[in-house]
Amino acid sequence: MKKEHIRSICQISLIVAIMCVFAQLSFYIGPIPMTMQTLVVAFSGYLLGLKKSSVAILVYIMLGAVGAPVFSAFNGGFHILIGYTGGFIWGFIPYAILCAIAPKKKIGIVLGLVGMLVCHMIGTVQYALLSETNIFVAFVVASVPFLLKDVIFTIIAYFLASKVRKTIKLS
Repeated sequence: MKKEHIRSICQISLIVAIMCVFAQLSFYIGPIPMTMQTLVVAFSGYLLGLKKSSVAILVYIMLGAVGAPVFSAFNGGFHILIGYTGGFIWGFIPYAILCAIAPKKKIGIVLGLVGMLVCHMIGTVQYALLSETNIFVAFVVASVPFLLKDVIFTIIAYFLASKVRKTIKLS
């Protein structure tokens, strides 16, 4: 196996491991847990780029889907992905992708914030459908309490990834 492949596998695995840990750093605000995952999602996009960050997020989701207790509160299983909070987890994919598009330019922060909003939109729609509430109520319950935190996390992730990129060689 080439050195570059091994390095990529290690980078992806490290992000997945950090996601698993940060998912457990959570507490509930109503029916949705507040976690640190969005910091890692944005960081992975900004740091690893499109391909590796997408793989990392997909691996994390697949681990949870097959039952590994990687989602908040040590939950796992496909039922989480089709449950009230599952839309937010699915939303990690476009979130990471949008962060990865221009990670080294100031537009990267804007794209990351758009990705964060897309993640919230997907999560809000799934929550509204499953809770049988209107989209406004779902937005107020499932998204509004987390918006400021996720804006801050997106900005922190951008600058943290920039610092890490300057410190280590990612290839």
